[in-house]
This record gives sequence, structure tokens and C-alpha cells, in this order.
Amino acid sequence: MAQVLAEAAELYEPIAEDKSIRICLEVTHPFPLLTGDRDLLFEAVTNLIDNAVKFTPACSLVRLEVSRRGAICILAVEDTGPGTPPAERDQVFRRFYRAEPARHTVGNGLGLGLVAAIVELHGFQAVITDAPGGGCGFEILCPATIDRGDLPTAADMSV
Repeated sequence: MAQVLAEAAELYEPIAEDKSIRICLEVTHPFPLLTGDRDLLFEAVTNLIDNAVKFTPACSLVRLEVSRRGAICILAVEDTGPGTPPAERDQVFRRFYRAEPARHTVGNGLGLGLVAAIVELHGFQAVITDAPGGGCGFEILCPATIDRGDLPTAADMSV
């Protein structure tokens, strides 16, 4: 997953640079072995990064992180845009839904619906939060398919 996130960040780097947005990737814990479709997970991640870059103001930051809370691996995408009002958070993963801050930007409301479908297909969970410092945070919570006390090497990681 860390590699998928890094590749997606690299894909969006030129778009972010055009807006003077810096994409920062932090891998605090490598993911253990996960079972899933790499292409679909890449698509989910790129949709999250696309939204983050779209809604982050110029000269700002989009933060990507791979971390772990116990047996749950977390892939986080955080922006410094307007955020999503708490009252609308249950609806943002529905197809064609556009939150109030998004209604004046280009898009059709399918990106987060696609993320939700891909995440659900994999047995993961998508969560929307406030990002530290303002903006919106999205987390994909992934239960590990293996239970090992030691951290895996790059050869152990799979998507």
C-alpha cells in the first residue's frame, strides 16, 4: 500500500505543483500483507488525492500517511481545504452527492462513491474526519490479513 500511495502521489505531483501545493508522504509503519486488487486500490487512492489537490488552496499542503493503530493499517489523505461539514459526512460516499463546498468546483460526485465501493469490496472501511490544522481527512482502515509481531520487509508487502 505504501508503494501504491507513493505512485499515486507521483502521478498527482505535476497537478499539485501547478497550484503550488506540496504533497508530503509519510510512511510511519509499512503495511503488512494485504489481499486486494492493486489497480482498484490505486484508483481509490488517486480519487482521494485528486479531491485533496482540488480542494486545497494554492501554496498549501496535501499530506499522505501510512500508519498503524494496533492490527489496523491506515492510509490517510489530508488536505487544508474547506473540509466537509459533519452533517454531510454520512452522505459524501453516495454516488452523485456533492457537499456544499464542492458544488462550485468541477466534478460529478462519483469519486468518493467509487472509493467507498472499492474499500467495501476489499472489506476495508472509509472514514472522513477533520484534518489537523483544518481541511478534510480521509482514512482507509485496513485490517491486516496476517498477524505478525515483526514489521514486514518490502518483499512481504503485497497489494
